[in-house]
Amino acid sequence: MTIPHSRSHPAASALLLARLGGALLAAPALAQTPAAVPPVLESEEAFVHKLPAPSPHWSFIRGGFDSGGTRIFNGDTGKMLGMINTSKWSDLGLDPTAKFHYVSETIWTKVLRGTRQDLVAVYDPVTLDLVAEIPMPGRLLIGARINNFVISDDGKTGYVYNLSPASSVNVIDLARRKFVQTVELPGCASLLPNPGVGFSALCGDGTLATVTLAGKTPSISHTAPFFSATNDPIFDNFAYARGTSEATFVSYSGLIYQAKIAATPVVAAPWSIQAAAGLRPGDTKPLDINWLPGGRQPMALHRATGRLYVLMHKGEYWSHKDPGTEIWVVDLAAKKVVRRVPLKKPAENIEVTQDDKPLLFINGDEDATRVLDATSYEQKFDMEHAGGGIIAVPGAR
Repeated sequence: MTIPHSRSHPAASALLLARLGGALLAAPALAQTPAAVPPVLESEEAFVHKLPAPSPHWSFIRGGFDSGGTRIFNGDTGKMLGMINTSKWSDLGLDPTAKFHYVSETIWTKVLRGTRQDLVAVYDPVTLDLVAEIPMPGRLLIGARINNFVISDDGKTGYVYNLSPASSVNVIDLARRKFVQTVELPGCASLLPNPGVGFSALCGDGTLATVTLAGKTPSISHTAPFFSATNDPIFDNFAYARGTSEATFVSYSGLIYQAKIAATPVVAAPWSIQAAAGLRPGDTKPLDINWLPGGRQPMALHRATGRLYVLMHKGEYWSHKDPGTEIWVVDLAAKKVVRRVPLKKPAENIEVTQDDKPLLFINGDEDATRVLDATSYEQKFDMEHAGGGIIAVPGAR
């Protein structure tokens, strides 16, 4: 019912109210209530959350291709603890002494343009605050790979791979936080520390190069060729065991190479992972279907037990980017596959913690990371939004 406006005729307004049956006149007057007292607000104090001492069960997970940030997760709880600022063209280096986190990166003052800056950023492991920046020359532009940025076993020196367009390595004094030198290393990449010597790298001619840094001028030596980069390349994400200075490589066809890293590295004869499982060895012939390793980070090594965990899938040669549908557990000393673990979802990356109760972290494109017990292979957590990029754990590399 619409009540007409009768501002200028008070009598008409009274008559209208009477016609409503006195309902409005009979309505009680609204009670007058005191104004509400505003609540007392407590003042906020700014604070910085501090991380506890690192656990062997922590994992550092990249956000995936073209996605920034490395998330720190606790494998015992499945909870996220923090995030390190890793840009697209960057690589994370974990300090073996756990004093700092390092990020080698190329950034621009205007995101994708402006002045290019190549540097190693130093982060506090407790607050994740930026502590220092170490400028360096070169043109990195190679990011999100495990062996692009490696740190010496004593945590004092960093080695940063460049592509400008020839390959080279920047040597960084992390203790004094200063750039030392650039070592030209044509045709080589995928670095690993060489204690007491300098560093080593895989090369396109099938050799392992070793750079000796003692003296004024670095010296470079090569092993004899032990693999074919044309016919059966080696995955660039390989395993390096700190303490024993041993490296383990896997080829696209499934050959396992083991090397002792020293001033003169020694590479043992390869053996077939398929044969170690009682199957016929892998082949490079077209259209030949077999079990083959695959993924971006297809293998992880538990140093204490000598167990190698390899993501395997069924496919033909050159399917090395396909995710694994099984984890093959290899006893390196016995050269035998001791367990095959089917996966509910395919995985592209795998890493294992280095303690006596190890955990496996696996992920792929689903933007989630799964945590498995590395002995029973039961899944403990499915960490949503953990990222689908490469994985690092303390002490693994």
